[in-house]
Amino acid sequence: MSDIILRQVGLPGGGTTDIGISGGLLADPDRLQPGDQIDASGLILLPGLVDLHTHLREPDADPAETIASGTAAAARGGFTAVFAMANTNPVTDSAARVRGIQARSQSSSAEVVPIGAISQGLAGLELADIVGMHQAGVTVFSDDGHCLMNSQLMEQALYQVGQFHGVIAEHCQDHDLASARAWRPTGGQQSAEQLSTQPMADPFPTISGGDEDWPRSAEAVMVARDIQLAQATGSHIHLCHLSTAESVDLVRWAKSRDLPVTAEVTPHHLLLDHSMVMSGDTTFKVNPPLRDIEDRLALRQALADGIIDIVGTDHAPHRALDKTLPINRAKPGMIGLEYALAVVIETMVLPGLIDWPILIERMSVTPAKIGGIADHQGRPVMIGEPANLTLIDPTRRQQVDRNDSLSLGRNNPYHGLDLPDPVMATWLNGRLTWQHEALTDRRAGGPRADGS
Repeated sequence: MSDIILRQVGLPGGGTTDIGISGGLLADPDRLQPGDQIDASGLILLPGLVDLHTHLREPDADPAETIASGTAAAARGGFTAVFAMANTNPVTDSAARVRGIQARSQSSSAEVVPIGAISQGLAGLELADIVGMHQAGVTVFSDDGHCLMNSQLMEQALYQVGQFHGVIAEHCQDHDLASARAWRPTGGQQSAEQLSTQPMADPFPTISGGDEDWPRSAEAVMVARDIQLAQATGSHIHLCHLSTAESVDLVRWAKSRDLPVTAEVTPHHLLLDHSMVMSGDTTFKVNPPLRDIEDRLALRQALADGIIDIVGTDHAPHRALDKTLPINRAKPGMIGLEYALAVVIETMVLPGLIDWPILIERMSVTPAKIGGIADHQGRPVMIGEPANLTLIDPTRRQQVDRNDSLSLGRNNPYHGLDLPDPVMATWLNGRLTWQHEALTDRRAGGPRADGS
């Protein structure tokens, strides 16, 4: 890797500086040989983003994403580290499978941190080898896609991770409450309140497959249970993809008592609402579903206030054939790695809810701390720190095109929207992993991300 000097680059807290990248670290530019230089005036240098909630789909016999494509999308979105959820095929529920993910990720465009399953095969019946996976390097455990309904088993899991200060990341969905409404013709993507005011197209709908309905109570009940278990065990529980104002209120209660509870919100729950899925477009089918505008506003305010700690993308690519089914049978999920920063800028920074330092806390510093990688990710932009970096242009915008993506997934809910297009370059340990074509004119020589 050649040395790089960024000239007059903006800092998140204000002001500009010259700074170098050398040997995988941020360096004093006066000690570097003049070579590859970038005119970074008007740009801002951020710590690389960290996603605690990514679905990379590999391994799988026919994956909707691969580690290579998913981390390429991550780099394009400004991420230097992603935590890979365990719901792969086979499930990441043993030390051997953890090591397999680590081996597959050696040359990826972002650091890949495996998340271990809580239960064997995500079945919710017996605990997976949590201790063995921790010895292989895992600190975060999740059955995401499934809620661990057995409270006693969840308590045991929390006690186990508490022994090494690990984290349980919970998919908060009471499946019993959810399945009670499985007959609803929208495949669970509208709330019971919305449906109660709408005539049914078919008084005797036939539903084959598809997801359970997602009433608000199905989320809040599990959020409340898990907060109580965190209080009882003293172990850290992280609440994934919260979607309702009621969940925010429960987390606020937990925070007021200084309980070991953290929470996340997705970009799509910050920007979109249930009116999108009411069109019948399966692109907008997601788990948990898009909620009311009032929920969206509550989530934004909670993120600004720190009640919600981080943004997690829940990047969930699917094959086209799994999204072109009727809405009650189509798979839930959206891609998000390339657009997360854009959405947070649009919904949080531009309206003045947060500034750049708070954005860094929510998308880099805090997720790195929760995930146990804060020794090298989410670090300050200063000499001597690891060069895991994102260079952004806060003024660029572009219309989103689902076909212009490095992810294999095309289930892009932002297609056609005018959003910020901020990421100009991403470096992982000083290695350029993404460069926007608009940066070419600012460079005085040096390699592109593709090596040319």
